[in-house]
Amino acid sequence: MALIEVKNLSFTYNGAQTAALKDINLSVESGDFVLLFGESGCGKTTLLRLLKKQLRPAGKQDGEALYRFKNIADLDDRTAAAEIGYVMQNPDNQTVTDKVWHELAFGLESLGEKNEVIRRKVAEICGFFGIGDWFHRRTFELSGGQKQLLALASVMVMDPSVLILDEPTAQLDPIAASEFFASLKKINDELGVTIIIAEHRLEEVFPLADKAVLMDKGKIFMCDAPRNVGKKLSNSELSHKMSLGLPAAVRLFYALGKTGDCPLTVKEGKKFISENYNGDIARIDPPEQYLGERRAAMEVSGGYFRYERELPDVLRGLDLTVYENELLCILGANGAGKTTLLAVLSGVKRLYKGKLRIWGKKLKEYGGNSLYRGNIACLPQNPQNLFVKNTVESDLYEITKIAGYGREEGKKAVEEICAKFGILHLLKSHPYDLSGGEQQKAALAKVLLIKPAILLLDEPTKGLDACSKRGLADILKKLKDEGKTIVIVTHDVEFAAEYADRCAMFFDGQIVSVDGRINFFASNSYYTTAAARMTRPLYENAVTVELAEKLCRMNGEKRHG
Repeated sequence: MALIEVKNLSFTYNGAQTAALKDINLSVESGDFVLLFGESGCGKTTLLRLLKKQLRPAGKQDGEALYRFKNIADLDDRTAAAEIGYVMQNPDNQTVTDKVWHELAFGLESLGEKNEVIRRKVAEICGFFGIGDWFHRRTFELSGGQKQLLALASVMVMDPSVLILDEPTAQLDPIAASEFFASLKKINDELGVTIIIAEHRLEEVFPLADKAVLMDKGKIFMCDAPRNVGKKLSNSELSHKMSLGLPAAVRLFYALGKTGDCPLTVKEGKKFISENYNGDIARIDPPEQYLGERRAAMEVSGGYFRYERELPDVLRGLDLTVYENELLCILGANGAGKTTLLAVLSGVKRLYKGKLRIWGKKLKEYGGNSLYRGNIACLPQNPQNLFVKNTVESDLYEITKIAGYGREEGKKAVEEICAKFGILHLLKSHPYDLSGGEQQKAALAKVLLIKPAILLLDEPTKGLDACSKRGLADILKKLKDEGKTIVIVTHDVEFAAEYADRCAMFFDGQIVSVDGRINFFASNSYYTTAAARMTRPLYENAVTVELAEKLCRMNGEKRHG
């Protein structure tokens, strides 16, 4: 029996020329774990919001979305609020109170539950999620992972039958994301709650799903069991761009020319490699990158920073050198202070002790706007902070004027950068009407129009699908070829392992290690890639699927029987 059924559903936003959804048909059984994936802007969020009455966007709808055979738009408010839970991408957008205990109780209070019922249910949910230790803390003090877990618990305390999640791990570090997915599996397995999740981070969620639904330009392109979807997407004749985002085990299996059922998890991938390939050649030694003779673009020595005098230091004796014409990725846990480090490097925040030099000069030697005009530009973690106009087009043209472009030159530059990011069709849209990934592309386009020598990016792959990440990497590579210096704060270990020159681990207010991308991830046990975990201990430094494939082919297949 279908718990949720979508029949011939099409939807067009008010003022839009084209439909966001086109003839969607989808049946979700009770207890299903359904994964939606696809390019940024393909319609995932629109579909999810049409399943939640209180979040339904404004526009024209054809067809219907049913919950227990009743149109979702016609559900009474209590049923719509309690039985269909919704977790957003950014937990700050869902937090409504200042204390953890009150956040957990808020939904039940809104439903008019008695005090003793609220206390019992809140106690239960704290035990289930293991959040009793921070029950009395203030919500703004929590880490990103804790905030997202709180958002999930605040929904689950109302005992929903369906849990809808829109890219809930986009802002989480790898370990926090793993813990979040483990919580979803527990909810699905132990409570039987139906889960519908839109996610770009497929490595861990893909194997959890009963159905994987690939959306493409507002339509359902494919709906099947994950192994079948992996097989179909890896078919060279189909050649769909979303095959780039499949789990490492799936991509490696088909890259090696195998047929049949593919492995989905690291565990299954490790078994496949160990049973089928020799291990005589343990590593590939890439060409060493020598940075010693390069000019230092940015240098921090003995850096200390705190937000207020009575608060603890966020940066503690930090030392870091960023070289000219390199791409450096900085990784670390949520709340560690990586964004603060970028703010210091950009000159927005000032060290109270220690030195920062940019191109060998102290900050005070940069007069007026000389530090930023053609020198440093920064993409913030929240791209909405960059938008000041009512359309993407006017926002981008505004920055060309500030950057000193001529009229025709600015128009050409906007068209070129938008074509590279595939957002030409969004120029007339309001920036806040875009999907998370589309906002990220538009914000990055705006930053790049300044033509900075040093580019600081805070989570630039957040909300981007695998194909868009490849496009971003191509742009960053071209910028490097032009001599630009790029510093990226990221949780995306796969992106860093593929494209960085060097990677650095940030912990306890300091950079605790810096190394070339391959050595960095080969040396890590937890902050590393699925390919690295899957190929150990047979191979030492296969940190990408490409390297894993090469080592498998170099070693050759085992002879069986």
